[in-house]
Amino acid sequence: MWFVDVLRQYPELAVFLTLALGFFIGPLKLGKFSLGTVTAVLLVGVLIGQLDIEISPQVKSVFFLMFLFAVGYSVGPQFFRGLKKDGIPQMAFAALVCVLCLVFPWLCAIVMGYNAGQAAGLLAGAQTISAVIGVASDTIQQLNIEKSAQQSMINAIPVCYAVTYLFGTAGSAWFLASVGPKLLGGLEKVRQQSKELEAKMGGGGEFDEPGMIAADPVISFRAFRVTSPWFAGGKTVKEVEQYLLQQQHRLFVERIRHGRDIVEAAPTAVIQPGDEMVLSGRREHIVGEFGLVGPEVVDGELLHFPAEALAVLISKKEISGMLVKTLRSQSYMHGVFIREIRKADVPVPVLPDTIIDRGDVLVLVGTKRDVETAVTQIGYADRATNKTDMLFVGLGIVIGGLVGAVTFHVGGVPLSLSTSGGALIAGLFFGWLRSQHPTFGRIPEPALWVMNNVGLNMFIAVVGISAGPSFVEGFKQVGLGLFVAGAVAAVGPLLVGLLLGRYVFKFHPALTLGCTAGARTTTAALGAIQDAIGSKTPALGYTVTYAVGNTLLIIWGVVIVLLMK
Repeated sequence: MWFVDVLRQYPELAVFLTLALGFFIGPLKLGKFSLGTVTAVLLVGVLIGQLDIEISPQVKSVFFLMFLFAVGYSVGPQFFRGLKKDGIPQMAFAALVCVLCLVFPWLCAIVMGYNAGQAAGLLAGAQTISAVIGVASDTIQQLNIEKSAQQSMINAIPVCYAVTYLFGTAGSAWFLASVGPKLLGGLEKVRQQSKELEAKMGGGGEFDEPGMIAADPVISFRAFRVTSPWFAGGKTVKEVEQYLLQQQHRLFVERIRHGRDIVEAAPTAVIQPGDEMVLSGRREHIVGEFGLVGPEVVDGELLHFPAEALAVLISKKEISGMLVKTLRSQSYMHGVFIREIRKADVPVPVLPDTIIDRGDVLVLVGTKRDVETAVTQIGYADRATNKTDMLFVGLGIVIGGLVGAVTFHVGGVPLSLSTSGGALIAGLFFGWLRSQHPTFGRIPEPALWVMNNVGLNMFIAVVGISAGPSFVEGFKQVGLGLFVAGAVAAVGPLLVGLLLGRYVFKFHPALTLGCTAGARTTTAALGAIQDAIGSKTPALGYTVTYAVGNTLLIIWGVVIVLLMK
C-alpha cells in the first residue's frame, strides 16, 4: 500500500500523524470521561506501530529531556519554597504519599510476579506519571542483562501503562472527590469547614477583592457626575477614597473633569459638586456607587486613558511571605488590583490571607501608570514575548544531563539519575534561579506549553509506535489482573494519605484533599474536589505538594527498576 510505504520510508510523518490523531481523540468526552491526550497519543501510536515502522530512539530522547527540564522549571520555585518552615509539613506529607505511591505498585508487582518493565508500567499508569516510562526505560538499558531481555521489559512498560492509566486518572478523581470528603467527616461538614476557612482568610464578603479566582474578576473604570450632598464644599481625592473605603469598597479616583478641563487625580485634588470623576474597582462595587457619588455618565473623553492587566513575577525578597491584604495596603498598590495569583501555573484563591511567595505570578490590573509603579516594588514584569532564552535552556539540559550521566556502582548495581533525571533536577534549580533573578532565563508560556505537551507527547508517540508490534502480545500476558493491581496501586496511597492528613498532620480537610491530589500530581482530581465541596481552597495545599510529587514520582522510575532487579 502506497501510504504505508511512505510512512515506513519517512517515519517522521508517522510521528506527526500520531500526534494529530492523539490530540484530536484525547479531549473527546463520553459523558464526563475522556482518554486524555497522553493516553490517546500512546494508543494511536500503538495502532500505527502495527505497520512495523522503525524510528530512531534518539528522537524520543531529545523531546523527553526537553519535557523534563520544562517540568522542573515550572515547579522549581514552589519546590524550594517548600523547604521553608511554613512549607515543611506539606513537603513531608507529600514525600510520605510519594513513598506510598512507590510501595503499593512495588508490592502489587511482587504479588503478581511482574518483571521490572511491567512494574514500571504499573507505577506510571496507576500514579498517572507518564515520565516514568522514559526514566525506567533508561534505567533498564543500564542493567547488566541481555539486550533481548532489556527490550522485552521496555516494551512491557507502555502496555502496562495503558491498562492502568484509565483508572489511575478517572478512579483517583472519583475517589478523592466522592470518598475523600466522607473519610474527613462527611461532605457537608467539609463544605462548611471550607467556607469557614475562606471566612478566616478574609473571603466570602463583599470586600473580598477580587474574590475567588474562578469568579468573574473584571475590574471596571466608570465615570460619575458628583451630586451627593456629602461633597458640599469640595472633597479631596484622598478624602473621597477614604470615605468609599469606609463603605467597604476599595475604589480609586483616576481622573476628574472640571467643566471642560480633565486632570489626573492627585491626592490633594479637590472634587466639587457637578464635577465628573472616574472610579476604578470591582465592577459589583462600582455599580452601586450612584447612591454615594451620583449618576453614572457616558464621557468617552474622560474615560480615554491607558489601563492594563499585567502579569508580574514576584522576585523581591521583602514581598515573599506577605499576605494579600498586607500587599494591598502598601502605598505603591494605590489604584492597583490583584486579579489572579498563580503558583507553579496553578491558580489559587485570591483571599486577603493568601500568602504570596517568590516565583508566584500575580496579574495586576489598573492604569498603566499605577501598575508600572507597583511592578518596580514587587517583581518583574512578565510581559508577553515570543523569545525563549535558549542559552539558559540549552546549558540547563546539558549540565543536568552530565550530572545524571555519572554512574556509581553499589554492590555491582549501577546507580545514576540518568540523563533524564538530571534534566529534571536541572530544571528545578534553573526554575528557582529564574525566580530569584528574573532578568534572564525567560521561557514564555506558549514555549513552555510546547516543551511540556509536545515534548512529552512526541516521546509517547515514538514509544507507542516502537512498542506497537509487541503490544498485543504483551496485553494478552498481563490481562485483567493488571487492571485490578492498578486500581489497588492507585487508591491505596490516596486512602492512606487522607488518613495521614487528618490524624497525623492534622491539616484542614480542604488542605488535606488538595495536598493529597498535589502529591499525586493529579490536576483532574483537584478540579473534581473543588466542584464537590464548592470551594477553591484545596488549591492552597496543591502547589508545594505538586512540586514534590512531580519530582519524586519521576525519580521512582529509576527506583522501582532497581527494586525489582
